[in-house]
Amino acid sequence: MFKNSSKLLFLITLISGTFITISSNSWLSAWMGLEINLLSFIPLMMNYNNLMASEASLKYFLVQALASIVLLFSVILMMLSINMNWYFNEFNSMYPMMINSCLLLKMGAAPFHFWFPGVMEGLTWTNNFILMTWQKIAPLMLISYFIIPPMFISIAVFSVLMGSIGGLNQTSLRKIMAFSSINHLGWMLAAMLSNENLWEFYFFTYTFLSLTILMLFNLLKISHINQTFFIMNNNSLVKFLMFTLFLSLGGLPPFLGFMPKWLVIQYLTMNNYILPMIMMVCLTLITLYYYIRICYASFLINFWEMTWFNKIQLNMLTFRLILFFNFISMTGMLLVGFSYLLT
Repeated sequence: MFKNSSKLLFLITLISGTFITISSNSWLSAWMGLEINLLSFIPLMMNYNNLMASEASLKYFLVQALASIVLLFSVILMMLSINMNWYFNEFNSMYPMMINSCLLLKMGAAPFHFWFPGVMEGLTWTNNFILMTWQKIAPLMLISYFIIPPMFISIAVFSVLMGSIGGLNQTSLRKIMAFSSINHLGWMLAAMLSNENLWEFYFFTYTFLSLTILMLFNLLKISHINQTFFIMNNNSLVKFLMFTLFLSLGGLPPFLGFMPKWLVIQYLTMNNYILPMIMMVCLTLITLYYYIRICYASFLINFWEMTWFNKIQLNMLTFRLILFFNFISMTGMLLVGFSYLLT
């Protein structure tokens, strides 16, 4: 991607569009930033060697264009209701819900998640990372301006439900990561009820773990679960890396991925959201189950070593970077706990 000058230009405008949205002080400029971001990402999605990329980019464009149209329409109506409150007063509570629905559709949260796994399936791992992380920053920032607690907690539980149930029967690693993203999005929306810092911390932790595991997938050039049975047979360290990264992404203590979930659970308990908290924790265990299933089969069931298998030629610089990130993932929560005790 970075060797192509046009794609580098579109990457810069993609980043600029997000910054325009999160730094804007009006809905019109925020909408313009979202459109710049959308029109910059579509050329990055295109890959002439993969026919599924064209389908994914078209699907992404149609969904995002629909969300942008309804968002602009909702903002115009809301501004009219403010200027002519004598006429639109009874509909005032409807506009934040309409705007939130458009932004939920833009970032692929349930129940507007129907497009997300299909688009993920047609993209490269680099574009998957952008779609899972960077493309969610602007909608999440905008949605934090219109917090409706009953709506948010129900959307959070439903996103965790869809992310857990949807990934159970998948064999594609891209779709598994897509449903994992929907699951984590539910936790971010629940964290948003607390304050700005909590959901941002959750997002940064999720971005770090997703970057590490997608770097590993891209390094090994794997896309399906059955490829993990064969490609890692002569490298036990790679198996260990994948196993621990999946456990951390699933939020199992004492890995780093458990820490933001722990903070969200604590907040929900303190604010008497007991039933949604129990449902989210139980449903996340399903997500953890299909994470473990990926590594369990390659570790125990389909494991053999043959001397005539070729060794995997890995890019050592990238592999060492993944090792360093994995060390942070394994020990990050413990280091934070020790530093808290020392202070």
